[in-house]
Amino acid sequence: MIITLTEAALNKLKEMVLTEEHSPRIDANVAGGCGVSVAFKLIFDEPRVGDTIIEYEDIKIAIDRFSKRYLDEETQIDYNDEQGFLVGESFASSACSIEIN
Repeated sequence: MIITLTEAALNKLKEMVLTEEHSPRIDANVAGGCGVSVAFKLIFDEPRVGDTIIEYEDIKIAIDRFSKRYLDEETQIDYNDEQGFLVGESFASSACSIEIN
């Protein structure tokens, strides 16, 4: 998995005060039942057990297992003043499947 930050995102993260309890995490917001939409966002909280930590120029970004499975192999984080941090590509699927264990 490759996470890249645009210059704007990197600069914004560097000017923020990041602590162990307030560090960046990629979060997936999954909605839907039969047909799924996934939107990614960057939130700030403490690390969780089982997180994958990706370090980019001394900035540690956490990803939990749930969010990680929805991310592309290469994901970019951008930033602009109007929308804040933008993470990867959000997507929607109209496929309907049922898993039977």
